[in-house]
Amino acid sequence: MAALKSLPPAVGALLRNPVLIVLVGLYGLIQLPQLLLQPSQPILAAAVSLGASGFLLLAMPFIQGGLLGMADEALSGRTKLGTFIAEGKRNYVTLLLGYLAIFAINLVLGFVAFFAIIIGGIGFAAGNGQPNLAVLAVVTVVGLLALFAYLLFAFFIQFYGHAVVLSGSELVAGFKQSVTLVRQNLLSTFGYSLILLVGGVVIGSISGLASFVFTPQPADLPFSLPEFSPVLVAVAVIVYVVGIAVLGGFYATYSVSFYRSIEA
Repeated sequence: MAALKSLPPAVGALLRNPVLIVLVGLYGLIQLPQLLLQPSQPILAAAVSLGASGFLLLAMPFIQGGLLGMADEALSGRTKLGTFIAEGKRNYVTLLLGYLAIFAINLVLGFVAFFAIIIGGIGFAAGNGQPNLAVLAVVTVVGLLALFAYLLFAFFIQFYGHAVVLSGSELVAGFKQSVTLVRQNLLSTFGYSLILLVGGVVIGSISGLASFVFTPQPADLPFSLPEFSPVLVAVAVIVYVVGIAVLGGFYATYSVSFYRSIEA
C-alpha cells in the first residue's frame, strides 16, 4: 500500500534534513504572540491575530512552494535553504491564486451552513421556544451536506500544490491532476489521510495541552486554575513549537513521498 510504503522514505528524509523542522518551527513561533495575549488583552490580541492571519495568507503560498520543493529534494539526499527560496518565488503567484480559489469555495460552503443555522433559529423562534422537528431535520441535513461537500472537496484537491510545484502544472491543471490521482488511488489516499489525521490528533493534543499551560488565564473566571511555574511554561512553549515543527516537517516529506508514489 502506497500510504505505508511512503513512510520510511519520508522519515529518513526528515532525519537527514532537520532544516525542514526548523523552518516549520518558525511558523509556530509566529503563532505564540496571539496565544499569549488572547485572554489578558483581547483587543490587542485581536489586532495581532488579524495581522498574523493576513501575513500568513500572503506568506503561506511561498512557504508551501518552498517546503514542497525542499521535501522533494530531501527525499533523494540533502536539501538547502536556497531551494526553499527558489521554489517559493517560482510558484508563489499560482499557489496564491489557488489559496484564494479554495477560500472562495469554503466561504460559499460556510454561508450555506450559516444560513441553515439562521433558518433553524427562525423555526425555533416561530415555534415559541419549541423546536420544529421538520425545520431541525432540514437544517441538520443541509449542515451535514455542507460538511460532507467540504471534506470531499478537500480530499480530492489536496495534491494540487504538489502538481504545481513538483509537476510544473498550471493551477487548473493542478486541480484536475489532483482529482485524477485521488480518484485512481482512493484506498491509498484514504490510508494516507488517516495516517496524517492520527498524527495530527496526537501532536494537536500535545500542543493544545502545552498551549493551555503557557497561555495566561483570565482573572475573572468563576473558578481558580493552577498557577504554572515559569520553568513549566517555558517547557510548554518548547513542546508546542517542536510539536508543530515536527508535524509540519513530516507532512512535507510524507506528502511528497506519497505523491511521487501515486504519480508514477
